[in-house]
Amino acid sequence: MKISRDRLADNKRRILDAAAGLMRERGCDGVSVSDITKAAGLTHGAFYNHFESKDDLVANVFAHVLSPEGSPGAKLDLDTFAQRYLSLEHRDDQAGGCIFSALGCEAARASPATRAVITKAVKAQIERFSLTAPGDTVEERRRIAITHWAAMIGAMVLARAVDDDALSEELLSETLAAFDA
Repeated sequence: MKISRDRLADNKRRILDAAAGLMRERGCDGVSVSDITKAAGLTHGAFYNHFESKDDLVANVFAHVLSPEGSPGAKLDLDTFAQRYLSLEHRDDQAGGCIFSALGCEAARASPATRAVITKAVKAQIERFSLTAPGDTVEERRRIAITHWAAMIGAMVLARAVDDDALSEELLSETLAAFDA
């Protein structure tokens, strides 16, 4: 039985959505193809209609999540993004949160295809944040965009890593407060 193009596209999106959430929760190596297809409500065989390997899937997950359509924060100015990013809601939603704070360390050891997707997305995000960052020159706005975004990601990684809620909240709130200093 032949599957329609719309159905194939929907199946691929379901696999990507399921993989993105599971990988952010458990890490790329912490989920199997079987886990992903089960979460997507599909059979194991459906995976191979769309991806050559798990490495291919990881590259596609990053591309999917980091596309402007897949990233809810892509259109926000730097200040609004920071307020939402450094929130307890974001901290507690690891499966739906930032792929960089969830998988950034793993991405450093990812395939060249995955790293190329990430590099393109990082450059684009820096450019978007540079448009709304404070500063008198293009160079100053870019520097502030980079340092604020890097600080946000680092603060989120640490806030999720500690087992002390007060410290976790302090890491987020003090990072946000430093942006106004």
